[in-house]
Amino acid sequence: MIIDAHGHVHDPVETHLRLLDEAGVDRTVLFGTRPHPERATDLPSLRHEMSALDRALSGKGDLDDGYRTARRELDEALAAHPERFIGFGSVRLDLPAEEIAAAVERDVVGRGLHGIGELTPPPGQAGRLAPVLEAAHDHGGLPVVVHGFAPTTAGDLHTLAELAARCPKVPLIVSQLGGLNWMSAIELARDTPNMYLELSTANIVLAVKLAIRELPERTLFGSDAPYGDPLLARTTVERVTPPGELRDLVLGGTLGQLLGIL
Repeated sequence: MIIDAHGHVHDPVETHLRLLDEAGVDRTVLFGTRPHPERATDLPSLRHEMSALDRALSGKGDLDDGYRTARRELDEALAAHPERFIGFGSVRLDLPAEEIAAAVERDVVGRGLHGIGELTPPPGQAGRLAPVLEAAHDHGGLPVVVHGFAPTTAGDLHTLAELAARCPKVPLIVSQLGGLNWMSAIELARDTPNMYLELSTANIVLAVKLAIRELPERTLFGSDAPYGDPLLARTTVERVTPPGELRDLVLGGTLGQLLGIL
């Protein structure tokens, strides 16, 4: 089974399904989203869409309204296509620890979702994930996915590794191969047994090749659609891995085992 480890709700959702079909992807992890870059038709409209994320990261705007809208869109997509989408749920990171724990129980476990994410802490504040990992541990080791590209910093990656070490039963998945800090991300994940790297939007193919070489059982094929493309992401993995067990693990085997669906 080919599983894309990183996708966001598209508007319309049928656009996403066509991309998955074209890439030969069976299922994809689906995250809610506030910006919808796929709606953009030019640079000004893209800036408008991305401003929703900028406002959230800076603490501006109505966070509750943004989360409610993203949650509704995610629920609708999951209900319409349960055979293709594997739902993950986000939680606010600016809440007290007890409220984060309650949100994980209510908005992730209570909705029958498979994990937590994608979480995007403000730069330099990855420590906010501590109560999330603790809650994930309390619910049997739910996978937690955190944004790895900017605004996540090199220091944040070190913090994430430290947090993962405190909760060794929780799979912590760093998206986008840690962005421009991909070498540090590989080193940190190599030394942290419950830390995984998702390979979408890597800036150079060599980064994907080396990540898989160093972490053959803890690297995950992902596209980050609509920011990335499932076909191109799959082709990149296949370009740097020979046919066989290793490629199968990266393209879905490892994630399927983590989620208990293989």
